[in-house]
Amino acid sequence: MTQRLEGKAVVVGLSGGIACYKAAELVRLLVRGGASVHVMMTAAAREFLTPLTLQTLSGHPVATHTFDLTQESQIGHIQLADRADAIIVAPATANVIGKIANGIADDLLTTVVLATRAPLLVAPSMNVNMYENPVVQENLERLRARHIRVVEPGEGFLACGWEGKGRLAEPDVLVAEVERALSPQDLRGERVVVTAGPNREPIDPVRFISNRSTGKMGFAVAAAAWRRGADVALIAGPTSLPTPHGVRRRDVTTAEEMRQAVEAEFEACTLLFMAAAVADYRPSQVAPQKLKKKPGPMQLDLTRTVDILGTLAPRKGARFIVGFAAETDNVLANAERKLAEKHLDLMVANDVAAADTGFAVDTNAVTIIDRSGHHATVPLMSKDDVADRIIDRVVAVRLR
Repeated sequence: MTQRLEGKAVVVGLSGGIACYKAAELVRLLVRGGASVHVMMTAAAREFLTPLTLQTLSGHPVATHTFDLTQESQIGHIQLADRADAIIVAPATANVIGKIANGIADDLLTTVVLATRAPLLVAPSMNVNMYENPVVQENLERLRARHIRVVEPGEGFLACGWEGKGRLAEPDVLVAEVERALSPQDLRGERVVVTAGPNREPIDPVRFISNRSTGKMGFAVAAAAWRRGADVALIAGPTSLPTPHGVRRRDVTTAEEMRQAVEAEFEACTLLFMAAAVADYRPSQVAPQKLKKKPGPMQLDLTRTVDILGTLAPRKGARFIVGFAAETDNVLANAERKLAEKHLDLMVANDVAAADTGFAVDTNAVTIIDRSGHHATVPLMSKDDVADRIIDRVVAVRLR
């Protein structure tokens, strides 16, 4: 797992609600991601989950009382507030939301929240009627107005028996929000479009031609762009990958569908990452019925698909466009040729013939080439980390 939170101190605050059980998984994931996790609990939270559970998962004592002499000497509420790189209150009840919104500090959790200068995230969890109460909504708006991040609750069946909005966001979503809060926001205000995955070009109703792309690199780029503040649209070919949190996804199948989807997003976008393995050819004719097996060879007539980047180049304007070249030979020469032919700003080249840098694996090693001919080599690492390196290079080139 990518250690994106390595060296970061994350304080997790629990207030009293049945969703406290999810906090155990949140703490586990944060620790797994490299964070140093410190937990604080209200008295009501301790009715749902024991401090021992969270101490075991975090590896640190759990803070529970403002005036506990042992805790004050070892941690202290001011020390806890100062050491935090980020604080997330999850679950956040209507009660604790109201306290934070109105500056009330009558227990350890609210005292730490009031004393910290770290980014603060609040993840509501409550009955749907309580969540929709105008007072609660006003308090949430107060938090947003103070640049406190509110992690929207999910919808569905609630523990109280009602159905609607009010479920605590899932732990992986909460971790993603913490990662965004701790990431450089150097893409804030950008409208990013990312293409990812393969295309399928039909032969008949049951057969198609395609390629080995799984979309992992493109999905990693989309997730990284969202973490760094961008509004992200992901145009995905057929893949089973889950949609990265915070990203708008549009599913397509053929190269023509992908072209139309890119066209629909192109006008408003400022950054385009063409990471998809777009089909170069499609069958000239699609059989209306399943083709039957016959004696002898079968000949399939193919025709070129539209070159998406080729059609966009004349309308590039101020947009920044990044291409991806998946090659098996003469990797850099082929990538440089494509960079020039398609009038791109950057080209990301990788050797997909290698076992650990090809399709369907979690790692990659790439060379990023810019229009001046400069080569930036990214050694073997996770595709999530490669995505951040690519965006680092985008930011650096645009600022030149």
